[in-house]
Amino acid sequence: MTLAVPDAVELAQALIRRPSVTPADAGAMDLVEEALRALGFACRRMRFGEIENLYARRGTARPNLCFAGHTDVVPAGDAAAWSADPFAARIDGGVLYGRGAADMKGAIAAFVTAAGGALGAGEVTGSLSLLITGDEEGEAVCGTKAVVERLRAEGEAIDHCLVGEPTSAAELGDMIKIGRRGSLNAWLTVEGSPGHVAYPGRAANPVPVLIRLLSALQARRLDEGYAQFQPSNLEITTVDVGNPAANVIPARAAARLNIRFNPNHTGASLAEWIRAETAKAAADFAGRIDVRTHASGEAFLTPPGAFTELVAGAVAKAAGRRPELSTTGGTSDARFIRDLCPTVELGLVGASMHGIDEQAPLADIRQLALIYRELIRRYFESPPTH
Repeated sequence: MTLAVPDAVELAQALIRRPSVTPADAGAMDLVEEALRALGFACRRMRFGEIENLYARRGTARPNLCFAGHTDVVPAGDAAAWSADPFAARIDGGVLYGRGAADMKGAIAAFVTAAGGALGAGEVTGSLSLLITGDEEGEAVCGTKAVVERLRAEGEAIDHCLVGEPTSAAELGDMIKIGRRGSLNAWLTVEGSPGHVAYPGRAANPVPVLIRLLSALQARRLDEGYAQFQPSNLEITTVDVGNPAANVIPARAAARLNIRFNPNHTGASLAEWIRAETAKAAADFAGRIDVRTHASGEAFLTPPGAFTELVAGAVAKAAGRRPELSTTGGTSDARFIRDLCPTVELGLVGASMHGIDEQAPLADIRQLALIYRELIRRYFESPPTH
């Protein structure tokens, strides 16, 4: 079968030249759709709010192997600090520079190329699909989360998913992610009564109350870790009083914290613990404490098994190294997709993502396409059962 298979580097360049800083699309999704339609994919655009999303599928049979990724990128920051225009997709010394090169337009291009090669060779005996969002770097509400909810409601069957996040640490393929810790944000606001520092009995100082609460929260060691996961950690990210006067007891003190947690906990259980400690800290306080929490993702794990072994084997075959199975790092859209099917993450080296002169060696982009191609071949040759 003769198909219009794009060159991975050229497609990556074209995508980078679309400045799709969340929530802007800048035509990036059109490029992906055009390339996939040329390969025979049925493409469906899903727009939620101002976010462009795409679900494309080639085939109707099971199993359905899905690739997930995002075309949106973080802002370039100070463009003058870059060695060239962040959206020019400059190639210099065998390296592609530009916002999104590593995270993750290079991976999207590599998978489209791999899919085209596999389809042309007749290696796909079920279905291939791609779930591409424009909201991974933003609030992640109108992107993959919304698409997954729609697909689930419609009964769309996805058997396994590969997310193209830049998981490699030092060399391409040295690490794949088989899970992620959850993330909980908490906002704590203590409302007291202002007054003169010489007359503390006439005021209710919120600062000592906030200090007691934060001290109690930090004093607890959340856990000793979990199989495949590092220990959970709580970090205070800001403390704000905003008091310009040295002789005035403030009326308000606020703090924000984040907890990255393993499967020993859920967002709900940690939120309940924070509220319990808040009640203790507020005892005998004349003011009040307001607590707001939001879990942006729960901890999850795709246990080592047939699917993770298939992915690791494809890396070993195409890249010559055995990847580490890891759960380190921040959150990704895998936290939504795992509700549909077993999910792992594999992509380029992530050292430069979100930084100045974000980059990806051309050899890595092309080798990643070979890894993905090997993965597709193995998947349909012997589909994993879990």
